[in-house]
Amino acid sequence: MMNVNFIAMGKLKDSWQREACAEYLKRLAAYSRVTVKEPEPIALPQEPSAAQIEQALEREGAAIREQMSKGGYKIALCVEGKPLSSEKLAELLDNLANNGISSVNFIVGSSFGLSEELKRDCDLRLSMSPMTFPHGLARVMLLEQVYRAFSILNNSKYHK
Repeated sequence: MMNVNFIAMGKLKDSWQREACAEYLKRLAAYSRVTVKEPEPIALPQEPSAAQIEQALEREGAAIREQMSKGGYKIALCVEGKPLSSEKLAELLDNLANNGISSVNFIVGSSFGLSEELKRDCDLRLSMSPMTFPHGLARVMLLEQVYRAFSILNNSKYHK
C-alpha cells in the first residue's frame, strides 16, 4: 500500500472545503496510507515586495521539506506544471509503485505559490489547469483526482 502525503500551506477556512477533503481522505484510506500536513504560511504585509515574497516562499519551502516523507516522490502543484489526465495520473502512481517508490508527496503552496528552489527539487511539477483556483478548492480537487486515480487502478465504478 502506497503512502500518500499531502502537504498544503495553511488550514482550510471554509467548512464545506474541510468536509469535502475529509470525505476524499476517508475514501482514499481504502487504497493508501494518507497523511495531511498543514504548515503555517509566513505572514506578509498587505502589499508585500518581491523580496518579501521570495523570502517568505523560501521559509515556507523549508517548512514543507520538514514535512515530506523521506525518499518519497515529490509532486509540486503549480500553474506552469505539466497537465495530466486522470488516467495519466493513475498511470504515474502505478509506475511509481511498480518501481519501488512507496511514498508520494503532493505539495500545495501558499497564495504566492512555491519557491523556485523547492519546485526544482521536485520530481514533477503538476498543473491542474491554466485557470486559477482558490487554495481550498484546489485542495479538494487534488484529493478527488488522487482518489480517482486509485479508483482507476482498482477498476472501481467511481471512474466512468
